[in-house]
Amino acid sequence: MTRVLLESSTFLKALQRILKREPQLADRLRIILQLLAEDAFQPQLKTHKLKGKLAGTWACSVGHDLRIIFELVEFKGNPAILLLTIGTHDEVY
Repeated sequence: MTRVLLESSTFLKALQRILKREPQLADRLRIILQLLAEDAFQPQLKTHKLKGKLAGTWACSVGHDLRIIFELVEFKGNPAILLLTIGTHDEVY
């Protein structure tokens, strides 16, 4: 079941910052976002539920120290993923 990806303004700003710093990540991010849309729980994404102040959200791994924080939502009656932010482990947690 493919989900629609919805990008928050915070996610877009963080993504621009990361791609400016590391433009070589563009292809990897494109692949990860496609995998996320197809199945957010594919093993290579290492998706996990968050606790504490981020309770109700999920995180997946883009690489060694890069994470995407997201929520599972509905958009126009269909399953969707709201991309909240992206950054290093320390930036997003």
